[in-house]
Amino acid sequence: MPTTLSGEDRNLVLVGFMGTGKSTVGRILAARLDRPLMDMDEMIEHRAGKPITAIFAEDGEPAFRAMERELVRELSRRGGQLISAGGGVVLDEENMRDFSASGLVVCLQADADEILRRVQAEEHRPLLSGDKRRQIETRLRERAPFYDAVPFRIDTTNRSPEEVAGRILERYRDASRGANA
Repeated sequence: MPTTLSGEDRNLVLVGFMGTGKSTVGRILAARLDRPLMDMDEMIEHRAGKPITAIFAEDGEPAFRAMERELVRELSRRGGQLISAGGGVVLDEENMRDFSASGLVVCLQADADEILRRVQAEEHRPLLSGDKRRQIETRLRERAPFYDAVPFRIDTTNRSPEEVAGRILERYRDASRGANA
């Protein structure tokens, strides 16, 4: 169980579907907050000693989700972190409960056309084999209730990463001040 944190000790957690800007916006926020960006996918790859595509291919999605769950538990016990979570982290209710208790969770969203444009050339997405458009639309539809359950959501489709980061930072600072009151 994570410790409930307040003020500047609160974590800032970015969730959302692949291609919505978590890594790009996360890097901007890291610079503005002077904190390292804890990219969960990169951390899992480092711990497993192989890329996520290999984890999915060799060990299966359940093994990946178990590693992801353990990392969420670990990160939620610490404070003052900027975390970029994988797109499927929202599928586990315990993940979201832990993240919400440890800080502000922000869901980045974009429409399917924009996501496809952003990830079209990428080959490291294990859940986008075959028809990428169909995979994106299907997964967005399946995950919509989970993403929609996050109280603070930002559509990144027609916004610059700097604008998105600015809105998040404003909300995070407001939430931190409110937690200190």
